[in-house]
Amino acid sequence: MTRHRGRGMAAINYPIGMNLGGDPSQALVHSNPSGKFTVALSSIDLGQGMKSVTRQICAETLGVPVEDVYVDTADSDTGPHCMGSFASRGTHRVGNAVMAAAKEARGVMMEAAAEELEVNAADLETDGRGNIHVKGAPHRAISVKDVAIAAQFRQGKTISGRGIFLVPLSDVDPETGEMSPATCYAHACLVAEVEVDDETGEVGVIRMDSAYELGRALNPRLVEQQLVGGAWMGMSHALYETTEPYYPDPRQGPRDFVEYLMPGPGDICPHDIAVLERPAPDGPFGGKGPGEMCANPVLPALANAIFNAVGVRIDELPITPEKVLRAIRAQGGARPQTRR
Repeated sequence: MTRHRGRGMAAINYPIGMNLGGDPSQALVHSNPSGKFTVALSSIDLGQGMKSVTRQICAETLGVPVEDVYVDTADSDTGPHCMGSFASRGTHRVGNAVMAAAKEARGVMMEAAAEELEVNAADLETDGRGNIHVKGAPHRAISVKDVAIAAQFRQGKTISGRGIFLVPLSDVDPETGEMSPATCYAHACLVAEVEVDDETGEVGVIRMDSAYELGRALNPRLVEQQLVGGAWMGMSHALYETTEPYYPDPRQGPRDFVEYLMPGPGDICPHDIAVLERPAPDGPFGGKGPGEMCANPVLPALANAIFNAVGVRIDELPITPEKVLRAIRAQGGARPQTRR
């Protein structure tokens, strides 16, 4: 029995969102009398952190503390329209819609504050701590809470805003018909190192090193967690998960999620991640979002690493020990490739 080490690399680019019908998302923002703001969305947070990011985008645009913003994604019947939470579109599409809605709400808020302070709205600014003051004269100030109360109970104004983001139509080359299906792309490169047992076909992932370019990281900790979790998901797709494993008898397959094979904590490997920030011109504060591409480079990188280790190409997922062992035997034994 010999354990062979191999290294594989994969590089990808991933289009953000889609272009069907402009891929629209809408958002509504309004304040209540206490000066707190609610963002109404039909976009669903699947655990990727979209509610946190849209909350940050709204707070930054309004100029209020992030703790004064609540995001409601309760009901697609009563909420504004959204195409859905897929295609890595949440931060870019929904974030842009939230920014547009928050800008409109901020305009009403500043007009209400200007009426209370008896100045022009253009002469006011927010301090990010829940106050609005005259530029260059911070002593002439009013709290966002007092503005909300005045707007609703004295001025008869609703501090609210509506926002929609729609992908603009692409220019079409009159000669070739060529067009751009996406406005921005995210990019990634990942190197995986594996150890393959030529007697059992088992594959162990030793470590991964990766670099991701995903626009501006609006919430660096969430980005890091999503990249780590996504890589683990990619490893699971590459080596473990299937509802129809190759067995002589299909009755040996999993009957429920108790028997469904997935990697556990002991299978996690060291993973060094570099996040490269290249703000997207049309993204909210330059953000694109990592999304699905967290897992994408892991699969081909692992397949390449297995080839480098024992010289077999597996082109069907998952790359189970049975498939690896059959391929090794079919070629008459392991054939490690030259590592450069």
